[in-house]
Amino acid sequence: MSSDYLLEAHNISCGYGGNAVIHDLTFRMKQGQIASLIGPSGCGKTTLLHVIAGFQGLYSGSIYLNSKCVSTAKTLVSPERRRIGMVFQDYALFPHLTVASNIRFGLPKRQKNRNQIVGEMLELTGLTGYSKAYPHELSGGQQQRVALARALAPEPHLLLMDEPFSNLDAELRTRLSLDVRDILKLRNTSAILVTHDQSEAFAMADSVGILREGELQQWDIPYNLYHEPANRFVAGFIGRGVLLPGKLLSPDRVETELGVISSNITYHWPEQQAIEVLIRPDDLIIDPESTIKATICDKIFAGPSTLYRLLLNSGRKIELLAPSHQDYEKDSSVGLSLAAANVIAFKNPTKQ
Repeated sequence: MSSDYLLEAHNISCGYGGNAVIHDLTFRMKQGQIASLIGPSGCGKTTLLHVIAGFQGLYSGSIYLNSKCVSTAKTLVSPERRRIGMVFQDYALFPHLTVASNIRFGLPKRQKNRNQIVGEMLELTGLTGYSKAYPHELSGGQQQRVALARALAPEPHLLLMDEPFSNLDAELRTRLSLDVRDILKLRNTSAILVTHDQSEAFAMADSVGILREGELQQWDIPYNLYHEPANRFVAGFIGRGVLLPGKLLSPDRVETELGVISSNITYHWPEQQAIEVLIRPDDLIIDPESTIKATICDKIFAGPSTLYRLLLNSGRKIELLAPSHQDYEKDSSVGLSLAAANVIAFKNPTKQ
């Protein structure tokens, strides 16, 4: 296996009671890389973490950690021998132990500099002064920092985080997730985050994997997932958007009911090919001079921006994100123009 990668999973399949949950999945991570797994509930995200951690075996395929094979259908290196840290949704702190003792718990008892490491972890996670406090005396964010410090203290090769911020309010969740990213980057620690929050995944991760029914749909940087989705599922799952029917006029020009779009992407399909074009809210602008009209059927004010839900003449609905100073009333008619350069299109499955 390549020494360039910390973690490699090759064609792995696993599950419960002979029923596969993960199917023929392959990905790899470099040292210091932060990855995230997202997907619908029940798609296999947590199962994949358990397999990487060594809590569960494989039906087929292999997993390598630091170029050493740790899992195959016949081999299973135990979790404690993998040097993998875990951070859970419920923090899993010992209520009868102080913050310092919780952090110290994960260190080998024979290690001579345990107190020094605990002090370093307290400083790293912003908990200096809380060493003698008990978990119930801390806020949710502070408790999660203790859990992170405990997981990082033994210097794991890889940190696995399963919905670690889901119990926190939105503002704290955002702030803490960025703090955790900074801590991981400072220590050059690789990590995999499981989350249902796409914004959290995009903010924290260098690469994001999208799972659907145990199959990896795309493993890519956040920008590419949004602007270059691998398939129709990824396009619909990431962000907001609507697939509108259209046709290909030439390799780089497509037509929809919103007009003709010239694309930077060339499509090698026959002319007049029936397609579906992904229109995201930021692909549209309100243009009073446009002859293409839509009716505002709903609006969601969000401070600096407003999300408008629009009804086209065809009866289809789309969304438009506009600066909030462009304020229009519900049921009013507005003109639309497209501001999309990279057209995301798929062959129309109903008109092949």
